[in-house]
Amino acid sequence: MAAKQKNATGLDRREVVAALLADRGDALVVTGLGSPTYDAYAAGDHDLNFYLWGAMGGAAMVGLGLALAQPKRRVLVITGDGEMLMGLGSLATIAVEAPKNLAIAVIDNGHYGETGMQPAHTGRGVDITGMAKAAGFRSATTVRTASGLKQWLAVFHRKPGPVFGDIKVSAAPAPMALPVRDGTAIKHRFRSALLGVQGLE
Repeated sequence: MAAKQKNATGLDRREVVAALLADRGDALVVTGLGSPTYDAYAAGDHDLNFYLWGAMGGAAMVGLGLALAQPKRRVLVITGDGEMLMGLGSLATIAVEAPKNLAIAVIDNGHYGETGMQPAHTGRGVDITGMAKAAGFRSATTVRTASGLKQWLAVFHRKPGPVFGDIKVSAAPAPMALPVRDGTAIKHRFRSALLGVQGLE
């Protein structure tokens, strides 16, 4: 499944995230707060989705922790440009740890969507792909087109990491889709799906 390109305004974010998750297999998925969480839920709820309702700037580091704890499982982080900008230091830590099973997709609309759609730094020339490259990521790409996304999907799911992709999407609003907001319930569901009942003891 490939996302449509909307002229110069970017790809459709819901179609992008649906494409990212279509062939996830048994991957563990961490979503950043706000729209990336809504996008992942809209693509289909899953017990191995760990939705972050808060902890802005923490999605990539949660993904790193999972990747180190579960080295045989692919870990996919789907977050936004605003959150990634807040957690830029995580790029250095992830690059140094170099988990081969970690991939990060930034859904980049160039705005701070959760605080009123103010223009964000990525929409004003800041290159977070360049930052990931400079930190030492094995692979770092900016995706701007549907064909580019289609090619990058294989990298996201299978190329040894750490992998980073900044995917340029439209700032057009998407219909609200809200998963459960109970952090404890999300944690227990995720742990149970990953570790089984014994993992909760």
